[in-house]
Amino acid sequence: MAKLTLVIGNKRYSSWSLRPWIALKQIGLPFREVQVFLRRPETKAEILKHSPSGKIPCLIDGELSVWDSLAILEYLNELKPEAQLLPRDRAARAYARSISAEMHSGFNALRQHLGMDLQRAPQPGTWPAEASADIERVQAIWAECRTRHGAGGPFLFGHFTAADAMYAPVVTRFHRYAVRLDPALAVYRDAVLALPAMQEWTKAAQTEGD
Repeated sequence: MAKLTLVIGNKRYSSWSLRPWIALKQIGLPFREVQVFLRRPETKAEILKHSPSGKIPCLIDGELSVWDSLAILEYLNELKPEAQLLPRDRAARAYARSISAEMHSGFNALRQHLGMDLQRAPQPGTWPAEASADIERVQAIWAECRTRHGAGGPFLFGHFTAADAMYAPVVTRFHRYAVRLDPALAVYRDAVLALPAMQEWTKAAQTEGD
């Protein structure tokens, strides 16, 4: 039986839940999944059964609860350091933490105007200038990361890391809203979308009711 339990929200919408979920799948740690559907009268009470913050995702390891996506990713790196969710090289590790924190706290216009919805048919959308600025910043991060640290594989740091988990929901947004990308960045987008874990999450999201 899995030692770990991950409490998540709707797979259709919950970008924060996708991040630790895909990381757990990628590094091969078995876990039990508990899903709480959001925006229902009973949602808050159900979440509080698992998460002291009243928010999800929340990772439960025995009597320990770890909430917030970034904190969970750091904890997973400690549970299985050989998977290198954080790169071993100090400079690369600092860069990975920086871009992950920027994703965690920023890009509000991108979140507002290109919301994650995995039941949305891929098609071009429209958005204001501030969302375009966020899109440009994400692409600059990806391009710099791939150039400086991406040798050896298709992901931001070559192999899959916590940074890829943090940006995975953005990949789905760029795909669903048909955001035009530089060809090299389109290769990165497609590598994330092709992950079996991402395909598993997407398949579940597309058959999910509200």
